[in-house]
Amino acid sequence: MAALLALAGWLALPVVVLLFLQWPLRDVFRAYSREANDLGQWIFAIYVAVAVTAATRAGTHLGTNAVARFYPASIRRVLVRVGAALLIPWALLVLIASKDIVLNAIRGLEAFPDTNNPGYFLIKTALWLLAGLMLVQAAIDIAQPRRSE
Repeated sequence: MAALLALAGWLALPVVVLLFLQWPLRDVFRAYSREANDLGQWIFAIYVAVAVTAATRAGTHLGTNAVARFYPASIRRVLVRVGAALLIPWALLVLIASKDIVLNAIRGLEAFPDTNNPGYFLIKTALWLLAGLMLVQAAIDIAQPRRSE
């Protein structure tokens, strides 16, 4: 999991490059700015899906340390497990509720509505990536909660 998250962190670079290139492509070259935007959107969707899990794994997402830092380590580990257990139904709900939307997009290799460029289905698939990674991280946290400093 750590290797996947570290590798996905590099997706931020192409997003930044594509965002930067949109203006010169549109204003100077008058071509391919919409393609750069579309590509940037699906890379960003995948990046965000992975980044939420990375933040949770690092203990920086949806976590506060203002009060919990005074709790004993054993209590903090129990809280991590309880939080992970509560996350599982949410992730399963997302996977089940979005089944038709995501599968139809994948089956049809859905394109971007404005440009008809391929890849829009990847944005919808990123929803499943987010929920799947959260399920895996929840299982990891239940089995072996992060050590608190």
